[in-house]
Amino acid sequence: MGAKKVFFVLLSCLLCITIAGGCGMGAKESVAEVKYPTKPITLIVPFTAGGTTDMEARMLEKLAQKHLGQPLVVLNKPGGAATIGANEIAGASPDGYTIGIVPMSVMLQPLYGQTRYHYPTALEPLAKVVSTPMLICTLGKQPWQNIGELVEYAKKNPGEIKFGHSGLGTASHIIGEIFAREAGIEIVQVPFKGDSEVLAALLGGHIQLMVAATPSPLKDHIKNETIRLLGVAREKRLTLSGFENVPTLQEQGINVAFGFWDGVVAPKGIPEAEKKKLAAGLKEMINNPEFKKSMEDVGMSVEYLGPDEFSDQWIKDNAKLTKIVKEIGIADLIAAQKK
Repeated sequence: MGAKKVFFVLLSCLLCITIAGGCGMGAKESVAEVKYPTKPITLIVPFTAGGTTDMEARMLEKLAQKHLGQPLVVLNKPGGAATIGANEIAGASPDGYTIGIVPMSVMLQPLYGQTRYHYPTALEPLAKVVSTPMLICTLGKQPWQNIGELVEYAKKNPGEIKFGHSGLGTASHIIGEIFAREAGIEIVQVPFKGDSEVLAALLGGHIQLMVAATPSPLKDHIKNETIRLLGVAREKRLTLSGFENVPTLQEQGINVAFGFWDGVVAPKGIPEAEKKKLAAGLKEMINNPEFKKSMEDVGMSVEYLGPDEFSDQWIKDNAKLTKIVKEIGIADLIAAQKK
């Protein structure tokens, strides 16, 4: 064989080896993509253990191995009206191994003052999980049997009725203020440090109304008729056991229907492949009958939305909240308190 032929044969062999090697690398990369996740995923909860948001996380944790192929590890980071946990999520590496559950109310915090991140743009929506019904309730011994009778009394006695909520600028505060505005009545807001304190104040007769964000603690009191539910601030009645007959505010002539939610998010910039894998797993987990029942047992309604639909709702709700906070003057109230 001539020297030229030997050279071309060797060159051809070298090219084949190079191409084969390249194909092998591509295959390995493809396999690597398919394998995600290859280790446990941290799920940050911006509240203490034992609350409803933490319960959501623990139930997702229980189902994760089946639907994601790796466990979720719940990490509680409470404080700062959920901003401490939200900061942890937003500041994490966007590699798909740190996600978190946040309440819709976390979007409010940048409206009240400077925060480390602007959460609506620093977090990537993956799935809406549950809707939180806002209930207006009073003591069973009060004379008001419905919203109409309450409004009539409040108009005749402006400033006499006090409503309790879980803190300035929280979801329950906002709903109470919107309700008063739409009903054309003057009621006095009284802030507390959480729903348990509000409930105690209502039962003690220190306030006349409570805006409750979680139905479950009210169940026994409703059964015993110590508390009466007057209305729910959403478009449809609740389907939760024991709450099906509570009329909406809209049914009673007050145009207030604003649902707050909890959702799973990731740091902005998460790769599309990891985002799709997480979204697919979360969809299966959230729509699992076991998960739905566990949420209903604690008074939460599962209302799943995928990344695109949840992102659209996120944008709309942020615009709506920004407008409401400005109109009602809550931001000014919080600023005055800080001074």
